[in-house]
Amino acid sequence: MLFRPELHGTRGAVASTHWLASTAGMSMFDRGGNAFDAAAAAAFVIQVVEPHLNGPGGDVPILAHRSGSGRVDVICGQGPMPAAATVDAFTERGLAVVPGSGLLPAVVPGAFSAWLRLLKEYGTLPLEVVLEPAIGYAERGYPLLPKAAAMIGALSELFRDTWTESGRTYLRRGVAPRAGERVTNPVLARTFRRVVSEAQASGRDREGRIDAATEAFHTGFVAEAIDTYLAKAEEMDSTGRRNGGLLTGADLAAWRPGLERSLNLEYRGHTVHKAGPWSQGPVFLQQLALLEGFDLAGMGPGSAAYVHTVVEAAKLAFADREAWYGDPAHADVPLRALLDPAYAAERRALIGSEASVELRPGRPDRREPLLPPLHDESAAPADPAWLGELEQGIPAIMKLTAATGDTCCVTATDAAGNMVVATPSGGWLKSSPVIPGLGFPLGTRGQMATLMPGHSNTLAPGKRPRTTLSPTMVLRDGQPYLAFGTPGGDQQDQWTLGFFLNHVDHGMGPQAAVEARTFHTDHVPTSFAPRRFRPGTVVLESGWPAEELELLRRRGHEVELAPDYSLSKVCATGLTGDGLVLGAASPRGAQAYAVAG
Repeated sequence: MLFRPELHGTRGAVASTHWLASTAGMSMFDRGGNAFDAAAAAAFVIQVVEPHLNGPGGDVPILAHRSGSGRVDVICGQGPMPAAATVDAFTERGLAVVPGSGLLPAVVPGAFSAWLRLLKEYGTLPLEVVLEPAIGYAERGYPLLPKAAAMIGALSELFRDTWTESGRTYLRRGVAPRAGERVTNPVLARTFRRVVSEAQASGRDREGRIDAATEAFHTGFVAEAIDTYLAKAEEMDSTGRRNGGLLTGADLAAWRPGLERSLNLEYRGHTVHKAGPWSQGPVFLQQLALLEGFDLAGMGPGSAAYVHTVVEAAKLAFADREAWYGDPAHADVPLRALLDPAYAAERRALIGSEASVELRPGRPDRREPLLPPLHDESAAPADPAWLGELEQGIPAIMKLTAATGDTCCVTATDAAGNMVVATPSGGWLKSSPVIPGLGFPLGTRGQMATLMPGHSNTLAPGKRPRTTLSPTMVLRDGQPYLAFGTPGGDQQDQWTLGFFLNHVDHGMGPQAAVEARTFHTDHVPTSFAPRRFRPGTVVLESGWPAEELELLRRRGHEVELAPDYSLSKVCATGLTGDGLVLGAASPRGAQAYAVAG
């Protein structure tokens, strides 16, 4: 029995992690737009209504399939480290890791201009139409999500006394708003309105106005506000000290979102597309390459044998992520070797009947792996309490969440065969103080880079830190089939893998695959500060058959149970065999919704 129906329509479908964003995206079809217009409108709304998980100052990878092209493009909205961000710049401050909050880990904001590039090159509607819903919610208000209210409440003392611009943005007369309360962000609304105004004043055509909006962000008033603020600001961060930032207006001026070809791999008649190793996307492909050698359908989706096999494959693939992934423009990532069938066969042989408790990266091209050191520098207990929250680089209040990361998801498909999916994140309200005059904070993705020399993900000027953001797109015979993603930090490519295997190997429809009970392993070190490693742990939603849990323990797994329906918020859109659009969204958290029409 499904909690929600699988939705089908004849024009288009949008699924996202917020119902207001999904409806805003769907409204673009009513204005004559396509899937790309719909996704951009939904994403701009999410920047307003999910401020605890993302913002215009954050990051995003976007996968886009244009109808009839037979390919998937990647728009890289992951901004690089500033020109001043050297290893010495951190070690000279006495730091062994990049902090998880504050100004030091800030990278060039990439999310806002990445959506502008998608809109320019793939969309059809004017910028002012696509931004209209987001401006409306920022000006007139929206109901505050419970997790956002909890986060603001936990940080209210910090916002009142230290990050005072954040206090002006998120507090109401010095008090945290309640869950469900109508809140606004008029400063952010003015920022969006000014971007639109300057774009229209340029007198250019549709694409030229979007270029002008990008210029307003990267070389105009937005960049000037960021540069002015960071030139003097020293703000409290997770070190317990005040630190200035390294980002400048020149860094914003020097970068624009790039366009890349996706990576892909064939799996049981499906062509699966992901972003490059500056994301964790290839780990999804590596898991599929390992699992293709097993009869997963014969095991059954709830069996200990199935969970064991999938988890052991994840351990191997994520160990390679730790050792090898990084920005391929700055590092020699052995990607061809990592995705080679012979390498997958060699690694598959390591999956036995017992759980591994070792971190075992491979030797692609017979190269020796290099693992970054773990630095768990958290204070326990932290005083004041908000400092303990800043030490956790993830966008969550630790005592309230079973998962170890969160973000957002937007996907849209139209009847013409255009399809797009993205996982916007970064620039959340816990990451960094709000920038005066702009209404949003910077992102802290720099925390994911290591200060250890010689690694693919070693911090360097102009280099993208390896992120966890990882949407997925699937084609069949060159035609659009499914686009999906989920919040979840390091767990994204385990939770979406479970969804995909439920559909392809176990024959579930997309909505049933979304709602099926979820599991993951915490065996691999987290990408967020402080990096933690829990060898052999497998986390399953409660409700799993007791006898299968016991069989997992006998295999050597450290079994943990999470609350029922608490892991993942998979959102998916696609096309059916008879040309209908489909939408599916997880009921977990009572937040994500799909709309089709």
